[in-house]
Amino acid sequence: MKRHCEIAVVSRPTSDSVIHFTLWMPPKEDWNLKYLQLGSGGWGGGIQTSELIGPIAQGYAVAATDDGHQNQDMVSSVTPTWALGHPEKVIDFGYRALHETATLSKTALKGYFNKLPSRAYFKGCSDGGREGLMKAERYPEDFDGIIAGAPANHWTHHFAGFVWNELALNGKPESRITAEQLPAIEKAALAASDELDGVKDGLIEDPRKCHFDPSVLLCHGASSANCLTQPQIDALKLVYAGPKNPRTGEQIYPGYEPGGEAEPGTWAGWILSTPHIPQGSIQSFFGNGFFSLVVHEDPKWDWHRMDFDLDVKAADEKDAPIINSYNPDLRTFRDHGCKLIRYHGWSDAAIAPQDSINFYEKVTAFLASNPDPRAADAKNVQGFYRLFMVPGMSHCTGGPGPTSFGNGPTEAGTPVDAEHDVLMALDRWVTQGVAPDKLIGSGRIGGSAPSRSRVPYARIPR
Repeated sequence: MKRHCEIAVVSRPTSDSVIHFTLWMPPKEDWNLKYLQLGSGGWGGGIQTSELIGPIAQGYAVAATDDGHQNQDMVSSVTPTWALGHPEKVIDFGYRALHETATLSKTALKGYFNKLPSRAYFKGCSDGGREGLMKAERYPEDFDGIIAGAPANHWTHHFAGFVWNELALNGKPESRITAEQLPAIEKAALAASDELDGVKDGLIEDPRKCHFDPSVLLCHGASSANCLTQPQIDALKLVYAGPKNPRTGEQIYPGYEPGGEAEPGTWAGWILSTPHIPQGSIQSFFGNGFFSLVVHEDPKWDWHRMDFDLDVKAADEKDAPIINSYNPDLRTFRDHGCKLIRYHGWSDAAIAPQDSINFYEKVTAFLASNPDPRAADAKNVQGFYRLFMVPGMSHCTGGPGPTSFGNGPTEAGTPVDAEHDVLMALDRWVTQGVAPDKLIGSGRIGGSAPSRSRVPYARIPR
């Protein structure tokens, strides 16, 4: 590990706030004059110092926060017991810890280096992606550039989707799908859509073009790993469709995409169940904990009685202003000269990929209908915001195919440049004005054969 100066800080902006953050600073002669803040995942609750090693080696001063609370074990990382009766801690998690970390870190840098950073960047995925968008919306001048991977920025609706999937699959015993059946589901989905892009490679290039009907898996005898019963098929269709308001018919949150169901780190842990938390799926723990402990503040709240009209409304009224970062008004962020790179894997089983497209289109529509005299080209979303959708990628990283572009561990032999590394792409965009028209991923298909480079979308076609 490269030598560095480490500062551990505790900030108490309210009487019920205990915000920890860590700042690493390289030697003065090695500093690239830039500050990087890293996001967290899930409900936060810890600082992964191993993630600070790479940025320090690149010359960045780098910081990360626990979002205002500390988890004790695996269950507490997905169940927000710390939030019950502590509204200030919910605010700390939602946005205050992020701003405290950025502000105080810059103050420390000024004291140590006798100068402020010339550029400040934020990089995060999952909740970290939500945090990045929160900074763009609420504190648009804190950072010059933001990388938001697979953002959980539609939190209140996203977590309603978790409970929707739990009810679909576990509301009735006959609807439950097993992990042993996932390979058959993925195989059928790929058979329907893999070759739509003209290449048979085990990846669905754009699942929106896939018209997979799970009914082809109907058992003609006893249930097995190779087929599904009708109740299981009905449940699967609900997961693909996503939750709707029973009163208005409005889509609350998108469904999950076909094509990556059996891949490691996808449906088997997130949607069906997980060996780390045998009592349920990761989604169920997140969804149940949010609605019971944060929305209703009632530990006895029962997910079986979830009301997708009233409960979602309650979450929106109480918690959306604090936790959601779904405001399409990015005009101040844009007019400050900031740049935003967002990426999402099409096989993400934690956060529905379509929601990234929905938000991008929401921003596009907002800017088109709200002219801004501060901008010469007020409707040009691509001028400051690029969205990349990655075929085969699961949550934040991983999955078959070329899913590595500086978002996680880098495959040996990958070029170190702005075409292959998302942080370098952001830095080049901010400092040189060269927008990333492509990100070239590296990886392997089928776990062995080297994959061809693939360019995820820079512009999402309607």
